[in-house]
Amino acid sequence: MALVSSEPEPTTRPPTRPASGPPSKPPRSAMTLRDMLAALGVLVLVVLAAGGVSRSCSFAPTGPTVDSSRLPVVDAPAELRRLAPLVPLPVRIPAVPPDWRANSVDQDLVAGGGRAVRTGYVTPEGRYLRLLQSDASEPALLAVEAGRGPVPGRGPADVDGQQWVVYGGQGTTGARDEPIWIAEVATPNGPLVRMLITGSGTDDDFRTLAEAAVKAEPLPPR
Repeated sequence: MALVSSEPEPTTRPPTRPASGPPSKPPRSAMTLRDMLAALGVLVLVVLAAGGVSRSCSFAPTGPTVDSSRLPVVDAPAELRRLAPLVPLPVRIPAVPPDWRANSVDQDLVAGGGRAVRTGYVTPEGRYLRLLQSDASEPALLAVEAGRGPVPGRGPADVDGQQWVVYGGQGTTGARDEPIWIAEVATPNGPLVRMLITGSGTDDDFRTLAEAAVKAEPLPPR
């Protein structure tokens, strides 16, 4: 005859829940190899990104320089020929030194009237220059490129018989102030074209681009 216990069977209790509060950070010894590799990967990406920024652009006492190997390269003569029939002014293709890199060519309207064709160049030393060819007025071009209040004139510059008016530069309006050269260039049997050069190039760079731009044969406008 089986004996029946008079004591009640123990009930199953749910596990005790910890008190509410922020989860505690696991000890460093509890980190897995995967956690350590993930953290190391993030650190490597941060270092590479910082290194890329520092190499692509640097600043020198005479103006900022760029790493030309990291910039896009465009076929400036081909792009200028493509734009020539689209704008109401005779566009020229400057024969710049072969080691200069063209990194941009575009055209747009100028506030106050007129249109401008822009070409950007980078020298082997990492200096950049921008050439504008436009039918806009000199004050309109100066206002667009300066992007600030009145820019003081520094006087004329003669490049192979062509007179240019030099504005700004030499820290006259800010720490990163850049010179602006403007000239009115005659076109045989055509309208006057205003050319503007600006950028971080040296005086010799400005003169090289100015001479190449004026000597180039104008393409027929639209």
